Amino acid sequence: MSALKILTTFDLFAFNWCLGLPSAPQLARVSRQVSRLGDGGFYLLVGLILAVYEPQFGLLFLLTGLLAYTFELPLYLLLKNTIKRDRPCDSLPVDAYIVPSDKFSFPSGHAAAAFVFAGLVAHFYPGFTELAYSLAVMVGISRILLGVHYPTDIAAGAALGTVSTMLAIDNFPHLQALIGV
Repeated sequence: MSALKILTTFDLFAFNWCLGLPSAPQLARVSRQVSRLGDGGFYLLVGLILAVYEPQFGLLFLLTGLLAYTFELPLYLLLKNTIKRDRPCDSLPVDAYIVPSDKFSFPSGHAAAAFVFAGLVAHFYPGFTELAYSLAVMVGISRILLGVHYPTDIAAGAALGTVSTMLAIDNFPHLQALIGV
């Protein structure tokens, strides 16, 4: 069995298991709220609040985050529009609990954004690492429970967000020197 077939089998099994849970409709209600955190406004708001009120790392957190999202967003769009994987609600006999913002599912932009944010929190505020990554995982799981992503979409989004954050943290000193922050 090929690796792609194994991944597809896993995706279908895990997706169907999640949506087959007796509590899936109730979880979908909560998942809508959790998923909204991945829309991006929450992350920007936290970054702005930290930049204004937290003098030690707040501005660095915001600027590093903007750099990370500068890496993440174009890569996300390139992957999504190159791979063009149909969403489960479009290719399986299931209804999504929400209307997705775009057509394709791989990778999950919500998971990518959540893992960028979690990585930034872990780097600048390590005491909140567990909370930040728990939130990122919840955002990812919420997308599965809403019927708009497969588990590997979430894993790919998490990887993309993590790599984008690492690139931003590694390259921020160069940007800092250029802009004099």
